[in-house]
Amino acid sequence: MTLFWGDAIEILFPGWPGSNFNSYMLALTLVFVLGLAVEWLSHTKFIKPTMDNITAGILQTAMYAFRVGMAYLVMLAVMSYNLGILLAAVAGYTIGFLIFGSRAFDNSKISKISPYEDPADLPPLIC
Repeated sequence: MTLFWGDAIEILFPGWPGSNFNSYMLALTLVFVLGLAVEWLSHTKFIKPTMDNITAGILQTAMYAFRVGMAYLVMLAVMSYNLGILLAAVAGYTIGFLIFGSRAFDNSKISKISPYEDPADLPPLIC
């Protein structure tokens, strides 16, 4: 298989997104949003310091499972070998990191601490 351009593809399910351009654009948008959501979930804090360990552990495990599931859906979509889908996935992860993981939108003063000293609830996504 090789990378190709075109809107006549199948992603994730038989017959989806179909063979018209509007369905293809919807698929590109979905892959972009999934990549963005994976980055958002990777850099968010839902667990409160007042939660007990059992509740925090269950919530953290559920968030991890959801993030891994979304990341695998993006990976499977990219395995369609469509260049548009690949670019949408990379753009989703990139814009997601820019918004949620980088210092670009951080209003606090830039300090010499590492951005990973105050980690989110989940460990970094390693792929």
